[in-house]
Amino acid sequence: MEITKILKDKTCTFKLEGRLDTLTSPQLEDALKEVPEDAEQLVLDLKDLEYVSSAGLRVFLNAQKNMAGKGEMILRNVNDEIMDVLEMTGFTQILTIEKE
Repeated sequence: MEITKILKDKTCTFKLEGRLDTLTSPQLEDALKEVPEDAEQLVLDLKDLEYVSSAGLRVFLNAQKNMAGKGEMILRNVNDEIMDVLEMTGFTQILTIEKE
């Protein structure tokens, strides 16, 4: 998986490309540790994400919890395949999601 980090004002965006699974989720966890303390918005751009497993969903949930109280987390550019997974798992009820 490839992760690109973009900082702009108080927004920290991570563009994810490839597969987010058991092997690659630690890579995203490590990247998310670099979110500045003063960030008010965390955006995960999933436009080029092909697959997400339960391990990847856990990373999304932990990121949401870490942003609680200091800002918001948004899953942006969610394609239909990833949206199906989010809907089946009930994550659409607890995460802020913006479709493609």
